[in-house]
Amino acid sequence: MYEKIYSSDFLVIGSGLSGQLFSLKAAKDGTVNIVTKDRLTESATMKAQGGIAAVVSAEDSIKLHVEDTIRVGDGLCHRDVVEQIVQAGPARIQELVQLGVDFCGEEETGKYDLGLEGGHSKRRVLHVKDHTGEDIEIALSKQLSCAENIQIHENHMAVNLFVRNNRVNGAYVLDLNTNEIERYVAKAVILATGGAGRVFLYTSNPDVATGDGIAMAYRAGAVVKNLEMVQFHPTLLYHHKIRSFLISEALRGEGAILLGPDGKRFMQDYHEDAELAPRDIVARAIDTVLKKTGADHVWLDISFKDSNFIKDRFPQIYETCLEAGIDITKSPIPVVPAAHYMMGGVKADINGRTNVQGLFVIGETACTGFHGANRLASNSLLEAAVLAHNASVAASEEIKSEVPTMEIPPWDPGEATDPDELVVISHLWEEIRRMMINYVGIARSDKRLIRARNRIEFIQKEINQFYWDYRLTPDLVELRNIALVAELVIRMARMRKESRGAHYNIDHPEKSKEIVDTVMQKGYEAIE
Repeated sequence: MYEKIYSSDFLVIGSGLSGQLFSLKAAKDGTVNIVTKDRLTESATMKAQGGIAAVVSAEDSIKLHVEDTIRVGDGLCHRDVVEQIVQAGPARIQELVQLGVDFCGEEETGKYDLGLEGGHSKRRVLHVKDHTGEDIEIALSKQLSCAENIQIHENHMAVNLFVRNNRVNGAYVLDLNTNEIERYVAKAVILATGGAGRVFLYTSNPDVATGDGIAMAYRAGAVVKNLEMVQFHPTLLYHHKIRSFLISEALRGEGAILLGPDGKRFMQDYHEDAELAPRDIVARAIDTVLKKTGADHVWLDISFKDSNFIKDRFPQIYETCLEAGIDITKSPIPVVPAAHYMMGGVKADINGRTNVQGLFVIGETACTGFHGANRLASNSLLEAAVLAHNASVAASEEIKSEVPTMEIPPWDPGEATDPDELVVISHLWEEIRRMMINYVGIARSDKRLIRARNRIEFIQKEINQFYWDYRLTPDLVELRNIALVAELVIRMARMRKESRGAHYNIDHPEKSKEIVDTVMQKGYEAIE
């Protein structure tokens, strides 16, 4: 039964911007297997509305972009990493253009229509209307469809990495079409699985964002870093039927204002930059207003701008809100904060290397020190593109060396039987996500974190019992992963005895004078 084996030089798990771009580049030096648990284009990249930040204007500078990133990162950015990624930005933009991404602007003059978002001192966000990520995914997938040396495996979910003597040799993968476990052998494994927004009840992330790469890497012995730093986007559409639809920060960049339940503007009371303050500040301000008033949502209003401008600049947001019965040219939009982006992740260097030999992480799965404690808007696609490029060079060098090949033993299901109570899985999933949003959300406390830790330890035991007793299903694999990531977020939040960036603890409201990263590996935790 479990006999299918696939071999390649590179095994790429995930298919957002970083995974696809890496694959296109690495295929010039070896064979590539791409494993993605849904369609090729189903990823967080696909949902990215605002754009990609890079210095392409004479009115801007690398120095300004670096300083904006570090300022918003609230002291936790690694300056050398920030400088390298920002410096590489313009070249990666040109590469995306060559691959078919048509950023808004004047094609004849090469001047782009640059957006402004929170935390930026200059307009530097390249975009395609309000569906930038979708256009990037489509452009890259078209290139992949005709590329040599690349095999794409949709509806395949990675379960575990196979590591021996601290070297990764591949992964066990669940074929969702046959429900069989397959073996993928590779000289280098690249995790590009995105973030873990689905660990929280309210999130802008797609359904696939269940922290799979972080969980698999941790189980394999990789170091994880700063997982307590979870960015909440301030403005998710609040609607009973339309889930996970983000209202881009670009609206606020174009003048949209936030209104409380009483219809009055409030952000000027929380920060001098008002609606264009860093995301952690805006999200906390909205959270405070909601808790004070007991309201379900606040309002985001851009209706005072010219209606034709709104429809042309934000066509996707306009159409989606119209489906919800909201004409944003005439009425404000109901919004709430939601888990959006993991600044933490698997610890990696500027080339995506981890402490496990042959294992690379790129995109949101990685923590390089670029985003610090709070990601600057539209820096995520920038990091994804730069790391994809850097890792493709490093991983290609890796496979040229004498990489020891090792056979992956067949998957052993043991005495596992077909699950007979799938309702328990859905109940545990719901409990974890609700616990995380209530106890480990925008505002935390020592007591809330202790309650969350105690509860997740109990839940973990139940999940592990399920894992060994029953044959794997997609829901069980994802449940196991979100439970582990939830545990790591809780434990690392307990380690940080201060408030900084996205991590706000009401019992430790001040920043520590000592700036540290939290790191954790199986059997080891520390601050660095």
